[in-house]
Amino acid sequence: MDHLQRDIDRCPRVAVYGTLKQGCHNHHWLEGAILVGHDRLTSLTLYDLGPYPGAKVEASTGAVVEIYAINVEHLALLDQLEGYVTHAPCEGLYDRAVFPTQHGEAWCYLYNAGTQGEMRIEDGEW
Repeated sequence: MDHLQRDIDRCPRVAVYGTLKQGCHNHHWLEGAILVGHDRLTSLTLYDLGPYPGAKVEASTGAVVEIYAINVEHLALLDQLEGYVTHAPCEGLYDRAVFPTQHGEAWCYLYNAGTQGEMRIEDGEW
């Protein structure tokens, strides 16, 4: 294993499923992050919230995610974008939790508000 791969393996990871994915309007928040792969997380269900999706911990056919190796600065920026409140995670727009992926454990942002009346994204691809 080369030095670069070892460095990447030590980085925290984030699993993104919405506007942060490649080709979407918030992908620039991941500038400098390294795409390590894709996965389908069957412990998550995506909901269409209009301008962006929200994930809930609910069994499904899987939420399609991109996994990125990030640094602590990326995580702080993503917390800001997602409305994550460090001292009160349940009070922000999104909370975050670590999920197992094919590419190691990764943070994933979970929508805090209710999804009653919101359209469930059955194919897991937003």
